[in-house]
Amino acid sequence: MQSDYMHWAKFKPPVRFALTASEVPHFRLDSLPIDSADLDLDGASHPRYPPLRDAIAWRYGVESEQVVAADGTSMANFLAMAALIEPGDEVLVEQPTYEPLLGAASFLGGEIRRFDRRSEDGFRIDIGRVAAAVTGRTRLIVITNLHNPSSAIAGESELRSLAELARDAGARILVDEVYLDAAVPPGRSAIHIGPEFVCTNSLTKVYGLSGLRCGWILADPELAERMWRLNDLFGVNQAHQAERLACIAFERLDQILGDIPAMLDRNRAVFNAFVAGRADVEAMPAEHGIVAFPRWIGGDTDPLAEHLREHYDTAVVPGRWFELPNHFRVGLGVPTDLLEEGLVRLGAALDDLR
Repeated sequence: MQSDYMHWAKFKPPVRFALTASEVPHFRLDSLPIDSADLDLDGASHPRYPPLRDAIAWRYGVESEQVVAADGTSMANFLAMAALIEPGDEVLVEQPTYEPLLGAASFLGGEIRRFDRRSEDGFRIDIGRVAAAVTGRTRLIVITNLHNPSSAIAGESELRSLAELARDAGARILVDEVYLDAAVPPGRSAIHIGPEFVCTNSLTKVYGLSGLRCGWILADPELAERMWRLNDLFGVNQAHQAERLACIAFERLDQILGDIPAMLDRNRAVFNAFVAGRADVEAMPAEHGIVAFPRWIGGDTDPLAEHLREHYDTAVVPGRWFELPNHFRVGLGVPTDLLEEGLVRLGAALDDLR
């Protein structure tokens, strides 16, 4: 079992205008007033490091006993699934979705079923479709919110309806919330809706701190304890200097965000204007998040992505990686001038293939 998408994302040839990015520009931690004493450079590890758990708990309005640390959102999702399912359990996953979620569930022996989030509906969660897919063997429902790849947001009414379905089925709901802080306004974690929810997040996508690998899970305390015990098996303890840097980051998240929300607002407007000017591209308006997922009426976007890379030094993510080959994902978390030029080049490639 492996993630072909992650291998592609990590090792694709570089281009000048990389609209494949799914996070904001990296923040330079050395711009903060940090010295070596802040990092506890004594070589020790600190199991379940309380200051970091407290910082995450305070930021998201939960108790520290509900917080489990993990190495990024991907490991958080894996730990959560490992605690929630057994081999043979049915796992109901949205479609399209982020490929590593399917890989993790399959690796853990889950029997995967799907429910559609349709582009013609703005990729919203249709509770009727979810209800039709739930069976007596469903033990976990998996969604992303904001939705990856479209950035569609699920509101509290939809999430409460999902909670009722899960409660009736004896299932839990795993929500990957790594983009939720880029909603407008930032959304409230689903953990506050009820114990059916298990939520994952990190400092990667929205805060530009992917190198810290600071991820976490929010769950009810009993379930959180089970995840900590699994973490003893998979990772034992987190890297302590990264924990210290994450604590420093949590103290200064507003400074770290800086003008990123304003940049994303500008970039969404730039993207929306681009789509409005094209007859061959369709997309829901970009209102939230860091990525968009337009449809190309020309069909399979692999040839488009190859042409764009070869002739225009520009890249997008072909839709096959998200189960819809006639779509492509565009990263909106790049500097505005880079996005504007990248979209000009995308337009030229589209014209070539029209």
